[in-house]
Amino acid sequence: MSKERYLGTFILLIVGGNETTRNSISGGVVTLAQFPEEREKLAQNPALLETAVGEIVRCVCPIMHMRRTAVADTELRGKQIRAGDKVILWYTSANRDEDVFADPFRFDVTRAEPPHLGFGIGQHYCLGARLAELQLRIFFGEFLRRYPQARPAGPIRRIRSNFVAGIKEMPVKLR
Repeated sequence: MSKERYLGTFILLIVGGNETTRNSISGGVVTLAQFPEEREKLAQNPALLETAVGEIVRCVCPIMHMRRTAVADTELRGKQIRAGDKVILWYTSANRDEDVFADPFRFDVTRAEPPHLGFGIGQHYCLGARLAELQLRIFFGEFLRRYPQARPAGPIRRIRSNFVAGIKEMPVKLR
C-alpha cells in the first residue's frame, strides 16, 4: 500500500468511525427514550443487543446519503440511469422502505431481518462495520446496565448537515 493510500485509509477509518459511531450512540439514546417499552426489553435481556444495534443503526441512520456514479446503463423502477449519471442513495429512505421492512417506522429491538443499509452495501460496505457494532453493543450494554432510565433532559441541538444525522448537544438525565 502506498503511503498516500495508507494515510487516506487511516483518515477514513478515524473520521468515519468517529462520526458514525458517535452519532449512532447519541441517536440511539434518543430512540430508546422515545420507545421506553423497547428500552425496557433491552435492559431486561442484554442478549437482544445483537439485533438492537442493527435496529439502532437502521433507525438513526447516521449517514443519510451517499453519491455514486453509474458505471453502466440500467433501469430502476422504470427510470433510465445512464453510465456516468450521478445517483444519490438515500439510506434514511431505504431503511424505511415499506416494500422491505414490516412497519418500518416502528423501532423493534428484536428485528433481525432484513438487514439495514446503514453501513452501505456491496463493495461500498463500511470497512469498520464490525468494529462499530462491537462498540455499540458494549456501550449500550453498559449504559443500560448502569442507567436503565436515562433519557434526554432538555433541548437537543442537531448538527446542521444534509449528510450526517448527528447530535451536537444533548443534556441527559441519567437517573
